[in-house]
Parts: sequence; C-alpha cells; structure tokens
Amino acid sequence: MDRFKQIETFVAVAAKGSLSAAATLEGVAPAVIGRRIDALEYRLGVKLLVRTTRRVTLTFEGSAFLEECQRILNDMHNAEAAVSAGGVKASGHLRLSAPAGFGRRHVAPLLPVFIEAHPDVSATLDLSDRLVDLVNEGFDCAVRLGELPDSSLVSVRLGDNRRVCVAAPAYLAKHGRPESLEALARHNCLAFGSTANQQRGWTFAQDGKVVTIRVNGSMECTDGAVLHDWCLDGYGLAWRSWWEVGDDIRAGRLLTVLDAFAAPPIGIHAVFAQRRHLPLRVRLFIDHLKHHYSSSAYWQDDMPDVAAAPASL
Repeated sequence: MDRFKQIETFVAVAAKGSLSAAATLEGVAPAVIGRRIDALEYRLGVKLLVRTTRRVTLTFEGSAFLEECQRILNDMHNAEAAVSAGGVKASGHLRLSAPAGFGRRHVAPLLPVFIEAHPDVSATLDLSDRLVDLVNEGFDCAVRLGELPDSSLVSVRLGDNRRVCVAAPAYLAKHGRPESLEALARHNCLAFGSTANQQRGWTFAQDGKVVTIRVNGSMECTDGAVLHDWCLDGYGLAWRSWWEVGDDIRAGRLLTVLDAFAAPPIGIHAVFAQRRHLPLRVRLFIDHLKHHYSSSAYWQDDMPDVAAAPASL
C-alpha cells in the first residue's frame, strides 16, 4: 500500500474527526479508510487513533506523528506547485483568526474572493477579540492590529491603521470643537474600558512625541461598535480607527477633530508560527490581504475592487 496515501488518509481522519467524514471527502467507503489506518499503525508498531462508533481521537504518539505528517504534506504541495505547468496552485484547509470588528469589515469580504481564485482551498474564519494561541489551537494565521508582543511568532506588516478623534456634527454644534489636547478635559469622551478599573488612553502626537491621554466621560464600553453608535448619536467624542469610521466621515455623519495631533499609524499584521514550512495557501492569502491593505485607495474608497492578488511573499 502507498505509504504517502496512508499519511494523507491519517491527516484527513485527524482533521475531520471520523473515518466516515474522511471517506466522504475522498469518495470511498469508510472500510477503505479503516484499512489504510490499520496498515499504517501496523507498519509503525504504534496506536495512532482511538476509534469509537462516534469519533476518533489522537493518541500521544498520534499527535506527534500528525505534526510531522502535516509538514510533509505541506512541503509536498509546495514542491508540486513550484514546478506545475499550470503555475502556483494552493490547496488544503485554511484556519484564520481576526479581531471581530475588523474581521467583519476587512477580512470576511476578502476571503470569498480568495477562495474563488483558489478553488482547492477551504477556510474557517474565527472572529474574536481574544488573543488566540495559534499553535495550540491549530490556526494557520491571525490578523492583529497594533504593537505586537515579543514572541516566537513571525509577522508580516500588511498595512497601516490610522486612529482619528471624531464626533457627530450635532455634538460639535452644541459643545464646540476642541482645538487642543487640553480641551479634551472639557468634553464628554466615549472611552473604551478594558476592565472595570482601567481605561485605555487615547494616543496623539504633540511636540514631536507620542503622548497618551486618559480622558473622562459619562459612558465607557468594552465594545467598540457600541462606542461608534454612541458617537453617531451625538453623545460625545470618540477615538476610533479609520477602517471603522471612514464611511461616516465621507458621508458627513462624523467629523474629525484634533487632526493636527494625529499619532503615527499603527500596523496591521499577519502573524504565523514559522516561515520555513508555511503552507502555500497561507502565503498566498497573506499576499492577498497585503495587496489590498497596502493600497491607499482601499482605505479611501472603503469599497475596494477585491481581485485576488498575485503571490509575492
């Protein structure tokens, strides 16, 4: 029996969680999948899977073997793609993570276009504001905004994210426009409260230095979308990302203030575990995001022409 086919079958069973699901994916009977797994375990002399009528789980040896098998398959796919007459061809399942708000607006709309351009790729997009553990949770790549903590992860800068201080015209008509950072103390500032006792500061540039200001207001929230809505409703000033309020600024629903004190943009990054064995589908998707995020037209229009990008990573 083909050893490579046994490895492919083992990885498929581990990914799908059952022999029948792996059999359906390949279009064969579950018994065929079972015989391949039996032959693999017999050849290796270890138990890789614990099988019940409902599901399969990996043994300790199976988990270690799976990691190596995935690496081998990724290397094989990349090698084939590099020499194939049809050019670069990505395949396999892509597991992605992104912040909830940003992901809804600027990752989710780009993903279907990428899948259409690479029909042998499937994807799972996890939208959450928690910091996922890429390795232990099985994610191929995560999109993260802002400064990255020191870690063993590899990062690629995809683009820049500007933060702006905004308010509804009705609020400014009633309370006036702040002309200095000190004037923020006299305004109702809608702040993001990270915990019950700690508030995130607003960052500006003053006298050539980046300064962080703790603001005061009648309402705080840990949900950025709520702060956005409160600001639109005229309840106060808000410090928001351009990707979130750009449409409102262009439509006149929000006005920017303190533009002269705008801080340098922060990065939008793709992070992943390691560059050496990065699957082709991940490299191409990172290029896809970078193609759009690095374009000033993307953020100005906020209605990008989302064509699939060529590979360049």
